[in-house]
Amino acid sequence: MKAAELFDLPKSLECFSSFFDPAAAPWEWVGQIEKALGSVDWAAIEKRADIPAGVFIGDKVFIHPSVKLPAFASIEGPCWIGEGTQIRPGAYVRGNLITGANCVLGNSCEYKNSLLLDKVQTPHYNYVGDSVLGSGAHLGAGVICANLRLDQKEVPVQTPQGHAMSGRRKLGALVGEGAEAGCNAVLQPGCILGKRAVVHSSTSFNGYLEENTMAFVKGRVTKIRRL
Repeated sequence: MKAAELFDLPKSLECFSSFFDPAAAPWEWVGQIEKALGSVDWAAIEKRADIPAGVFIGDKVFIHPSVKLPAFASIEGPCWIGEGTQIRPGAYVRGNLITGANCVLGNSCEYKNSLLLDKVQTPHYNYVGDSVLGSGAHLGAGVICANLRLDQKEVPVQTPQGHAMSGRRKLGALVGEGAEAGCNAVLQPGCILGKRAVVHSSTSFNGYLEENTMAFVKGRVTKIRRL
């Protein structure tokens, strides 16, 4: 499976294009986030002067001048936050986060080692760790991108071509462009949502969901239907 089947790097993040190969497996992009941020000339980045008293911003952080800072938040570097992105009160960035343009980093949400492309919305009480969210992806309130197996072993992935090993102990969700997860859904480690796929609210989803389909629970069984 190729990353291009799920997402395209937008123009807003062209400066990192050499790190995110569309022909690579999508989970390989997760391992490139730290490397991409390591290529930034942080000494040339002008630091924000309008930091509210309740906002912590660490070293190696770029926040586009168009981004308004909330009353309180914590942003650890390295981190790159693109043009027009909203940072809402209580957002917590644990480092190695890249966002494209016009994203939403929501209230009481936590982010770690993740890539959010353009117009990604994570508005309320989300955890996004070791994940890639394609342009226009949306997480409902309380959605968790789980990134660690209970046995802490290597995370496997399911693709249209079959089963594969990711080579990663920590791997969250790989969410295609325009895909959504409803409120309080749990995206299990290494799950893949195709473009415009939907995981119904309060559903725990594991594996691969092809584009334009919905996963939902009926009784105790997770079912799939085409949209």
